[in-house]
Amino acid sequence: MSDFSNEFIQQLNWVRSQMPRTQKAVRQFSALPNARIAVCTHLDIKMIPVFESLLEQGCQLFITTCDPNTVRDDVVSYLVSKGAEADAWKGMPEKAWRESLANAVAWQPDFICEFGGELISLYHQQQGEGLIAAMEGTGSGVVKVRQLDLKAPVLNWDDLDAKEGLHNRHMVGLTAWQAFCQRTHLTLHEKRVTLLGYGLVGQGVAAAAKAYGGSVTVVERDPARKLMAAYDGWNTAELSEVLPHTDVLVTATGAKGVISREHLCQLKAGAFVLNVGHGAGEIKIDELKDDVANEVMPHIFAYQFDGKPVYLLANGAMFNLTAGFGDSLNAFDVTLSIMAGGLHYLLTQGHELPVSLQLLPDAAWKPYLA
Repeated sequence: MSDFSNEFIQQLNWVRSQMPRTQKAVRQFSALPNARIAVCTHLDIKMIPVFESLLEQGCQLFITTCDPNTVRDDVVSYLVSKGAEADAWKGMPEKAWRESLANAVAWQPDFICEFGGELISLYHQQQGEGLIAAMEGTGSGVVKVRQLDLKAPVLNWDDLDAKEGLHNRHMVGLTAWQAFCQRTHLTLHEKRVTLLGYGLVGQGVAAAAKAYGGSVTVVERDPARKLMAAYDGWNTAELSEVLPHTDVLVTATGAKGVISREHLCQLKAGAFVLNVGHGAGEIKIDELKDDVANEVMPHIFAYQFDGKPVYLLANGAMFNLTAGFGDSLNAFDVTLSIMAGGLHYLLTQGHELPVSLQLLPDAAWKPYLA
């Protein structure tokens, strides 16, 4: 503990004190020595209570990240001090990140706990053996897993009502706009917000944008979701129609490459662009490698397109967690207690599960929400 600042320890103690459901869930971790768990998640301080509890019970952890932009290096160092192996650091380049995923699979885990489906996919691509079971906590990861010829059971906990309804529907949008106001010193009043994607995350982003004063237009390729947006009272349009009039462009699709440099060039001078999807790939950052960006304020990168300034927030990374704190502790306490309950179920029941993608059973997580 002496290697960590008083500020870090105080913050960690505060996190623990404000997450009673998670503390209740991790108390169930017992008799789990030597289980080898590969972890690929955001490495934020809020994740520590679960991972350190597993280490204290004798589990072996190999830790990497689903998004190098959301890594806290002090969190990684803390978990390593508790006995974890780790291959992750903030801002690690793409090649190093891909190598870290390969290293996690080569470590031959018994179990995988991840956001994004990268480790599970890589395991199957390499025709790996020995994996007992895995769990996935994002919509984009579940999509990847559905495309695999599975060799081991995978627990889907993203589609649980409590996860979708709380984190996806409410917290992402709320915390994204909190971070926007904090970082830009602006509100959304008199601003036209264009939102790409109207899944649960997008629905929350739209509602929170209106609460912060914005006028919202939804761009959605799926006709059913587009109709839903219209029935919810939002303007809907094609992207090409609204880009020149957009003050704030938000991506919330879970897909890669939905915004290109060409799209950014069509924005008006002074427009803001931010991503609240799982990873940085929603905006084609690689197309901007020859463009000079000036960080005019922390996490606000000014690009010049045809003489017009456009502000890319967090340089395209997941904005609410890169430039903000992410979910509130009380809300994330629900999410993390579900994950902890799922991990306990994975480690104790994974050997008996059928080889398929399956929803995490209610009995594994609902007792911790009471």
